[in-house]
Amino acid sequence: MNSQPGSSLVSMSSVAKHFGSQRVLDGLDWQVARGQVVGLLGRNGAGKSTLLECMLGLRELDGGAVSMFGEDASRLSEGTLARIGYVPQKPDLFDWLTPLQMFDYFKAMYPRWNAAKVEGLLSRWGFDALMRNKQIKKLSGGEQQRLAIIRALAHDPELLILDEPVSALDPVGRREFLRELVDQVIERGTTVVFSTHILSDLERVAFDLAFLKDGKIALQGQTDVLLEGARRIVAPWSALPGAPLGGEVRRHREGAMASVIVQAPGADVERLAREPGVRVEALTLEDLFIEVTK
Repeated sequence: MNSQPGSSLVSMSSVAKHFGSQRVLDGLDWQVARGQVVGLLGRNGAGKSTLLECMLGLRELDGGAVSMFGEDASRLSEGTLARIGYVPQKPDLFDWLTPLQMFDYFKAMYPRWNAAKVEGLLSRWGFDALMRNKQIKKLSGGEQQRLAIIRALAHDPELLILDEPVSALDPVGRREFLRELVDQVIERGTTVVFSTHILSDLERVAFDLAFLKDGKIALQGQTDVLLEGARRIVAPWSALPGAPLGGEVRRHREGAMASVIVQAPGADVERLAREPGVRVEALTLEDLFIEVTK
């Protein structure tokens, strides 16, 4: 798999977005490199969908700038739009059409439309002749989500943005989608931004993780490096130095004890670990998610 990113494909600089008095994105800076496969994590309501919509130029910014393929995201050319695939959290399909009618419509818009891929996905994902000719609004939520994924993959995009793409799929459907994503998308070197609340799915496909908290990217790094280096240090508060430990992410005090989360601990953590009453624990992805996004 292509895990070595190249030049930046997406650049978000000091991006701000608010709804009334609620500031969802607050001076956010983020770079997505060419060939990167990154999982976007955040609590419900943290602003993941808003971030992705701002990235795509679908929402007007209240501050900052976004560029994609070197163009202003709010004014992407037709050629650049044809290089992007997007699956929103709620499928935005033309639900009065049948699947075949919808794909015929989009086929005319994309010069790189891959009809063989569409046919293969429809067949593998259980769309028989009856389903292909049924109005989309009469299909189940999971079937509509599959169609949205097929539509996003059909033109072999260079950048694929997925916002909770498997939320309506059952475990079998999720497994089939992830296999397709790995075998047919990631192996081609496609840049992927993948938002999901199902952490086990991200561990299977994401080479990099980005944690969204308080309107900013609070932590980002390669998945294996983050998990190898993430530690929780439980220690007496009096044993901790006043300055942050190397790689410290957050510190929380409970009475006389403290819990400190560090990423890639250094020599100061090693020294602290030898002190009486100090315990150092490895973190799972779920642990890291909870701790970083508290």
